[in-house]
Amino acid sequence: MTRPTLNELEAFAAVARHLSFQKAADALGISRSALSHTLIGLERHLGVRLLNRTTRSVAPTNAGLRLLERLTPIMKGLDAAIDGLAEARGEPSGLLRINANKRAAQLLLGAVVPRFLARYPQVELDLVSEGRLVDIVAENFDAGVRLYDAVPADMIAVRFGGDVRFIAIASTDYLKGRLPVTTPDDLTHHTCIRQRLPSGKRYRWEFSRLGEEFVLDPPGALTLDDNDLLVQAAMAGLGIAYVPESFAQAGLSSRRLVRLLPDWCPPSPGLALYYPGNRYIPATLRAFIDILKEESNGADLASE
Repeated sequence: MTRPTLNELEAFAAVARHLSFQKAADALGISRSALSHTLIGLERHLGVRLLNRTTRSVAPTNAGLRLLERLTPIMKGLDAAIDGLAEARGEPSGLLRINANKRAAQLLLGAVVPRFLARYPQVELDLVSEGRLVDIVAENFDAGVRLYDAVPADMIAVRFGGDVRFIAIASTDYLKGRLPVTTPDDLTHHTCIRQRLPSGKRYRWEFSRLGEEFVLDPPGALTLDDNDLLVQAAMAGLGIAYVPESFAQAGLSSRRLVRLLPDWCPPSPGLALYYPGNRYIPATLRAFIDILKEESNGADLASE
């Protein structure tokens, strides 16, 4: 039996993790056909089928699962060893993959990313802002960015960017001649502009005041999936929207929008960079976190 190469084993592990030749090929930076050819060669050399393939799916066989279970700690140990060499040189290098939504990516691009790339020119930063919440471990990301309250409990989180406040807004034209909005329950008598989350679920509006909480699945005929579009629709008089305050600031300043229920919209913890607490932390990620903390001046950092 021919001993497999490291590239072949990495190719198999990538397909087994992503359950997709295309996603694995994208992660490895090679073509799908080259990856398929590599896996066929690996199976031929080992004399055993590692993957079950159909026209629509791919999944490890029992033999493939056993191989993946043995390979995973070996690959992590190899990554740690190579990463240690980078530390010995005194300069992190290699690929750092972070998943974030567009707004978080824009915030990071303001100061953190330029400073990071200038300080560590040997690092390649892949900042993915596709908008959907992903399993960062399964999809081979080093870290992700979410609202702090939404970070999974088994992750370590580093807050940045300060608190965030979601607010209800509407245009003055929309509010003319309609019932006043003095409590969250009043929203049930209004037209609301609903939001669909990347998961496909509709966002439920959450309000609180002095320990009293109110959760609403808002009524309305229009559903959008982008905060900028929600603000635009509210300014057009299409109904009441519920968005992070920063998105509505321009409309509020120009008085094209009115803030509703201010006492029911307290601030909450904002964004957090998060990463697995039970894995080796690469030097590239530690360096990025250090700069994130420097930029935040220690004012809004927390971890768990």
